[in-house]
Amino acid sequence: MRKTFLLFSLFISSASLLAQQKLIAVKAGKLIDTENGKVLTNQVIIIRNDSIKQVGVNIPIPDSATVIDLSNATVLPGLIDCHTHITSQPSGDYYADIFRNTPVDDAIIAHIFAKRTLEAGFTTCRDVGARGFVDVALRNAINRGDIPGPRLYVATLFIGSTGSHGDLNGFSPYLDFKIPKEMTGVANGVDELRKQVRYNIKYGADVIKFGASAGVLTEEESVGAPQFTQEEMNAIVSEAKLWGKKACAHAHGTEAIKMAVKAGVASIEHGSFLDDEAIQLMKEHGTYLDADIYNDEYIMSEYARLGYPEKILNKERMVGKTQRESFAKAVKAGVKITFGTDAGVYPHGWNAKQFKWMVKYGLTPMQAIQAATINAADLLGVKEKLGSVTVNKWADLVAVTKDPLTDITSLENVQFVMKAGVVYKDVLHK
Repeated sequence: MRKTFLLFSLFISSASLLAQQKLIAVKAGKLIDTENGKVLTNQVIIIRNDSIKQVGVNIPIPDSATVIDLSNATVLPGLIDCHTHITSQPSGDYYADIFRNTPVDDAIIAHIFAKRTLEAGFTTCRDVGARGFVDVALRNAINRGDIPGPRLYVATLFIGSTGSHGDLNGFSPYLDFKIPKEMTGVANGVDELRKQVRYNIKYGADVIKFGASAGVLTEEESVGAPQFTQEEMNAIVSEAKLWGKKACAHAHGTEAIKMAVKAGVASIEHGSFLDDEAIQLMKEHGTYLDADIYNDEYIMSEYARLGYPEKILNKERMVGKTQRESFAKAVKAGVKITFGTDAGVYPHGWNAKQFKWMVKYGLTPMQAIQAATINAADLLGVKEKLGSVTVNKWADLVAVTKDPLTDITSLENVQFVMKAGVVYKDVLHK
């Protein structure tokens, strides 16, 4: 009798649990299969709670399911941007951004940028550098459901050497910002760098980002010279691996790119000055190129108005064209490509503007979409949950009424966004 009662109770509990589960059926007129580079037609996607449970033609739709009809649209996996700075963007006052605003200012408005990014169709982002662990707090708030935003994988503090792209340079040595040393991200030598990596991870880093070379939007003299030794880069990457984390390298200059690849980074950010040897090394090591080839347009048209010094604008003039030529060479050679925009350098929510430029400089539209889906998921180490519309992956979907394979710019205006089974934007059914 007791056994029968327990079985009955278990049956009732299971039935109750099933009744509480949310079922959604999405009818997709076209579905981009990013794993195989094909377009499927008349697909039904069954979603239970936050995950995809079935995908195919003529799948029975449960009576209890909410039906979302996207029969007149093209459906894609949620887009992924692997290089964002989602906690800030230029305010229009260059010196105020440096000397007056604090991480508290970033925290107050970061949720606005997160929402814009999500509504632009980017359901996941790798955020590669923020002040004061604001990115960690933002990630956690999004994960708790407190605010809408993309799923974030964050780097916390950019790690740079003294006087580097990651250090405040070009100003008086008497300036004192009273920031705890570890929170500057500035470290030198193997031991200090290992400690900095551990510090970042202790306070929430999902990935480690460091400056292998000089940069553009800071006032050090060089654009691309190495700013760590080979031993220092090796230490950063090996320490990250010890803690189960990948490392990525900000690297414009040719020699710095080669050093970072040899150290074992998962991706090269920017990759502006590639030569044949650097490209071959990246292929041998399986290193991704994560190149921001749109934002030169915005920098050259807007940054003088935003108060940036002429010295910085001159550096961008040196880099922009060459970076795009390097990207084209890498694509032609078969380097692995992912999608990274440096959003925050230009307004958040504009991420998809880069698709056009990736196609212009060598990718097919399908390859550009794969760069922002399955390739990006692979780089982030979450391919089992993201990057394609596949059974048991998270239910991240976007849809557009135009065909992005014939008009890649249609992704600049997505009409439908779902993240983990929750609809955040739908202008198709209003």
